[in-house]
Amino acid sequence: MIINDTPTTLRTKAWADYALVDSGDGKKLERYGDYLVIRPEPQCWWAPKYPQVWDKADAIFDPQGEDDEGNWRFSRRPDDQWSLAWDSVKFYGRFTNFRHLAFFPEQAANWAWQKDVIARRNAPRILNLFGYTGVASLVAAAAGAKVTHVDASKKAIGWARDNAALSGMADAPIRWICEDARKYVQREVKRGSKYEGIILDPPKYGRGPTGEVWRLFEDLPEMIHLCAQLLSDDAAFLLLNAYAARVSGPALAHLVAEAVGPQKGGRVDYGELTLIEDAKPPKGQRAADIAPREIGLSFFARWMGGSAK
Repeated sequence: MIINDTPTTLRTKAWADYALVDSGDGKKLERYGDYLVIRPEPQCWWAPKYPQVWDKADAIFDPQGEDDEGNWRFSRRPDDQWSLAWDSVKFYGRFTNFRHLAFFPEQAANWAWQKDVIARRNAPRILNLFGYTGVASLVAAAAGAKVTHVDASKKAIGWARDNAALSGMADAPIRWICEDARKYVQREVKRGSKYEGIILDPPKYGRGPTGEVWRLFEDLPEMIHLCAQLLSDDAAFLLLNAYAARVSGPALAHLVAEAVGPQKGGRVDYGELTLIEDAKPPKGQRAADIAPREIGLSFFARWMGGSAK
């Protein structure tokens, strides 16, 4: 087992349907398709580069309390949902009550990595835990995987199915399972199930369909050790992502190494997922002298077997 000496920064840049347009004063200005959106981001201590563009925002999220809850304000009536795409996968953007828009754009760096690893395998079995609206599951299936998607929210599973239909992948080899992730993994271990890849993107706190409680700092170690037992002899990867403020890349890396390394060898990379501002100025604006800024949003660790890079 080898843990890389230096962390890796996985940078997500603008693509056709998403861009971090600008940031500053504790907020970020993003483009989701045709919508300009302002959301809180306390670590953006600097000043915006294009302050006049912020006045054109279609939606502004006003937080309430210390969690992600709050309310949206709109300058024009929003669609209930609108189509977006990354690579060949399509999915809906939605204004949720938790400041997110039904997907996490910084995860595009992970999507690109898992797509490359999966495409080098012959129909690998992939388990996506805490799968939310299914973009990672669709990316995996489009790359040739057979996917088991697990999430505790019936609404999120419904949205994931909607995204599959939008992508023309309603008949793709994806099993959609609405269940508590820990209970599902415990049963899979007892059944002797195996997977070539596992994706985990757990929340800091959550509840299962029948009231089960998930607390990241208390429950993640057990979950990782259970997942290690589900990796096949020819497994390619286990990818762990976490957003909690007290988490670090090295901590995630050593947890994954402890759980997987003794049985599988391989190596562990770790680091941070970031969004980088679009280098292209907004329409009608001259390019600023300030180089694109970068926002760190989550930490990751990924174990890789023999053929993963």
